[in-house]
Amino acid sequence: MTSPARRRPTLARRRRDRHGRGMRGRLVPASVPLARTKAEVFDELVLDTVESLEARFATELAGVEFAVEDVPPDLNVYDSDVLEDGRVPLARLLPGRPGRHGVPPRIVVYRRPLEFRASDRDDLGELVRDVIVEQVANLLGLNPDDLA
Repeated sequence: MTSPARRRPTLARRRRDRHGRGMRGRLVPASVPLARTKAEVFDELVLDTVESLEARFATELAGVEFAVEDVPPDLNVYDSDVLEDGRVPLARLLPGRPGRHGVPPRIVVYRRPLEFRASDRDDLGELVRDVIVEQVANLLGLNPDDLA
C-alpha cells in the first residue's frame, strides 16, 4: 500500500499551478473586445473602411487588393505612389499591371506609423479612413473629397 503523501491527484480535482495562484487561462472570452490585439483592431478598422467604399464603388474596386503591413519597407527614396507624413510612409498604392498575367492594383496600409499618430481608437479610425480614401481616390483619379 502506498503512503498518503505519494498518492496521485484524482482527475476530478481541479488542478492549480504549483505556486497556488489559481487556474491559468484566458481572463476574458475571445468574443469580448478586450481580448483583441492592436493588430486585430487595426485590421477591423481597415476592413470597415474598405467595405464602406466597396459598397459605393463596387465595379471600380472589384479587382483591387487591400493589405496591412506593420511597418513600411526600408527604402532611401519613395516614389509618388507613397502617402507620407514627413518622411514616414503611411500607405502605398501599387497600381498593378494589366495583361494576361497582370497584377491587380494593391493598396498597402502601414499599421505602426498610423497607430503612432493617433491619440485614441476613434482618432485612429478617422486616420485610417482618410488614408484609404486618399489612396482609392488616387487609384480612381478622383478628388478625395468626393469619396469622403
